[in-house]
Amino acid sequence: MGSASNGFSVFVLVISSIAAVAFATGDFYQDFDLSWGDNRAKIFNGGKLLSLSLDRVSGSGFRSKNEYLFGRIDMQLKLVAGNSAGTVTAYYLSSQGPTHDEIDFEFLGNVTGEPYILHTNVYTQGKGNREQQFYLWFDPTRNFHTYSVIWKPQHIIFLVDNTPIRVFKNAESIGVPFPKNQRMRIYSSLWNADDWATRGGLVKTDWTKAPFTAYYRNFKFVPATTGSSSSFSGSTWERTELDATSRRRLRWVQKYFMIYNYCTDLKRFPQGFPPECRRSRF
Repeated sequence: MGSASNGFSVFVLVISSIAAVAFATGDFYQDFDLSWGDNRAKIFNGGKLLSLSLDRVSGSGFRSKNEYLFGRIDMQLKLVAGNSAGTVTAYYLSSQGPTHDEIDFEFLGNVTGEPYILHTNVYTQGKGNREQQFYLWFDPTRNFHTYSVIWKPQHIIFLVDNTPIRVFKNAESIGVPFPKNQRMRIYSSLWNADDWATRGGLVKTDWTKAPFTAYYRNFKFVPATTGSSSSFSGSTWERTELDATSRRRLRWVQKYFMIYNYCTDLKRFPQGFPPECRRSRF
């Protein structure tokens, strides 16, 4: 009975430790470096809140201290409010070098009252050109919202408030490279891109509204399991495929909020769409 009790205690301790890793809120002091922009990037509230600012002189950015290979990454953002035209808030994973891999969220600002555009892309071996763009179904400047990436050997899923908006499947079997060998850091930056960001560059940044500021909180990282058994096997994100509810949500977003999909751009690909476009989106 004593050994069984000890075994149960060890089991509870292991499960508790795993849960702590899974659900602990990141400390920006511990997890990130302010990489550029001088004092325009700030960490405060005891490491629980980070802000990036942009003015006429410079933008700002940060990057993770650690590199990651497979897992779920969550970050809550509150985007630049008011007239954000010309600004871009980028939040992405990337490796280094000419054959780098990258998984992108970019938030393209707009004039007051007009919606942000959420721009997504996936780079493999230095090649991107896999853009999908969306409007959001809420105002991303009023409150914090969670933007997530699930990166597994089988697929990459982009999520907003736990709603999947895009799935990029591993299609190596038909010759499409997939990011699976290069560890990536998390990066974010706020910068001026008024030569293209808003209406193709027609609307310029209004510097009388500067500084422009975006806020970050509640960073979390959960590593993906590699074995056949998992302490989190019941979690939706650990499954190889989306469940029925997630597929319905994905279809809802792509039907009502997607505004650009490279897989349907005939003018861009007159000789035929990229091979991954011919596979099921879900």
